[in-house]
Amino acid sequence: MKELLRTTDPTLVPFVTALLMAEDIECFDLDVHMSILEGSIGVMPRRVMVADRHLFRARAILRDNDIEYSQGDI
Repeated sequence: MKELLRTTDPTLVPFVTALLMAEDIECFDLDVHMSILEGSIGVMPRRVMVADRHLFRARAILRDNDIEYSQGDI
C-alpha cells in the first residue's frame, strides 16, 4: 500500500474515495477515527492508501480533479 493523500480537510477523504471507487480502484482510509482522540478539531491528518499497482492511475484521477496528492515514492 502507498499513501495517496494526507489531509486535514474532513470533506476531501470521502470525495477522493468516491472518485477512486468510481474507477474501480480500492482504497483504504487511515486515521479516520483520530478525531475522537483529538476532540474533533481537525489537527490530525487523515490518509488515503491505495495498492502499489493503482498508484499511478489514482494520482492521475486526483490530478484531473485538481487535488494535490502525496509526493512520496514517485
